[in-house]
Amino acid sequence: MTEIELKFQVPAERRAAVAAAVAGRSGAGQVQRLQAAYHDTAERTLANAGVALRLRREGPRWVQTLKASGGDAMTRLEHNVVRPGRTAAAPPLDVALHAGTPAGARLAEVLSGAADPVLACQFRTDIRRLSRQVRTHGAVVELAFDTGSVQAETQSRPLCELEIELLRGAPDALLACARQWVARHGLWLDTRSKAERGDLLARGLPYTPARKAVAVRLSADMPAAAARRAVLQACAQQVLPNASQVASGIFGDEHLHQLRVGLRRLRAALALFDGATDTEAEASPLAAASAALFRELGAARDQAAIGAPLRAQLEQAIASAGLALVAPSLPQGNGADPARVLRSAAAQAMLLDLLNATLPTKTAQDAADDSPLAALLASRLERWHRQVKRDVRAFAGLDDAARHRLRKRVKRLRYALEFTQALFGRKKLARYLRALSDLQDRLGALNDVGVAITAFRSASPADAAVAFALGWLVARREALAAACAPELEAFTRARRPWKSQ
Repeated sequence: MTEIELKFQVPAERRAAVAAAVAGRSGAGQVQRLQAAYHDTAERTLANAGVALRLRREGPRWVQTLKASGGDAMTRLEHNVVRPGRTAAAPPLDVALHAGTPAGARLAEVLSGAADPVLACQFRTDIRRLSRQVRTHGAVVELAFDTGSVQAETQSRPLCELEIELLRGAPDALLACARQWVARHGLWLDTRSKAERGDLLARGLPYTPARKAVAVRLSADMPAAAARRAVLQACAQQVLPNASQVASGIFGDEHLHQLRVGLRRLRAALALFDGATDTEAEASPLAAASAALFRELGAARDQAAIGAPLRAQLEQAIASAGLALVAPSLPQGNGADPARVLRSAAAQAMLLDLLNATLPTKTAQDAADDSPLAALLASRLERWHRQVKRDVRAFAGLDDAARHRLRKRVKRLRYALEFTQALFGRKKLARYLRALSDLQDRLGALNDVGVAITAFRSASPADAAVAFALGWLVARREALAAACAPELEAFTRARRPWKSQ
């Protein structure tokens, strides 16, 4: 079977209100203690594959449950087996009970590659669950408010989250219900499972690595609507885990970077499949919301990606000039705390809209769009290529804003080609993608210098170190612009792999 649910973290100040709302006006909510032991190999074979295996005491009975990642962020494979007996001691784990199920097949596949497939308890959870089933938006969902802790040896971390599981009905009803709870109580979406959080605690790690872009494979016979959903699902697989980690307040610079990359890829996907031009690129509500979130996270990214490397470069330049100056730090912008940004109502609405965009739908527009997929996308890629080529030829006369626009167009074209590799052939795309990637890197370095110049111009002009930094950066900008010449020329000569379509 599959489980379709969403999990949300609950702010401390809203926990009493959420508990009361889950219980309902008549107090019909049921309370149950859930004590679980999660098993894995010493090398964490299951956790690394997105699989969780537990024995859980649910009141007087024991239930063995196997879960594995499903096809999207809301769906997981799940298989439950009630174990006989009602003793306080847990029964022995028996993986054979899951044989013949999709989740069991996944478990067998994962364990077959383990160097040491012996399973042992790695961590435990102790949860008080308040739950109630409700009818909403033509569906039946279960609300489960979980409070308790996860424990690994002497370490313990509190848990407090609301799970909304679809029992009957369509997934869009689950999303509609989730939107109401988010708006009412300020909840924030968290794709991290209890199993993932427990595994991190057991390993002594603050977080899992940032999620990078995943490959998507389109086929020429796919309807455009199905191809669009496949690409958006791939974007969601990068955006949602990184957004959850940043929202938690405990994250690395790479999580923030990969989140912004995912948002940029999402915008490229929407523009590609919706046929948007530059002026229409943020026309859809999802595209506009993702662009707004991308911008809000920009100041934090600049400090992480530009600030530290730039200070080291300025220290070296000052030393080479023989000056007795202290290299200035990149001035802080007015950006908000990234965790607070991700927990905001606008960001959460955007993430739920992204999930909704990955659901299968059938509209009149889908039926009308019967053009061959490769030909449809090739025409849009051709238009974007011509825009980039026009700017490349005029590069010497472009101002900073126009060069920044060129960089964004190069990124958009590169991401679009990565989405469509299966349609046009990896080998045919390789040289063109390399030309785009090299040009993007050159333009990125140029853009970072422009960002730094803007930041330092907001600082005190009387500061000698700031004045030195500005002078060095202006000279650096000119040198980097000149250094773009080989990459600009390589792009103009690159063959377009879709031209034979």
